[in-house]
Amino acid sequence: MTLQLIDITVRDKQAHPRLAGRVTGHVRAVLVEQLGEQEQTHELTIPVWADVPEGASDADADMALMLKAADIVSRLKASLGVMPTPSEPSGPR
Repeated sequence: MTLQLIDITVRDKQAHPRLAGRVTGHVRAVLVEQLGEQEQTHELTIPVWADVPEGASDADADMALMLKAADIVSRLKASLGVMPTPSEPSGPR
């Protein structure tokens, strides 16, 4: 099984209502999963937050949010990589 991130964009963002310098929002991530000959596309909406320096541009805030979402996707891929596939034994018997 392979899982590949093919697209990532900021869907929405706003300043945190109480924490100065923090931006919250949602990032849209599109992943393609390959299982043998089958290909499945998954579209995820990931809630994220990032601390940005004062005076940061919108592009900097977007990049910070997308980096957070990409890190979440990376951790998801790592955790899926350790799960046994249906053809493998799931542990000691």
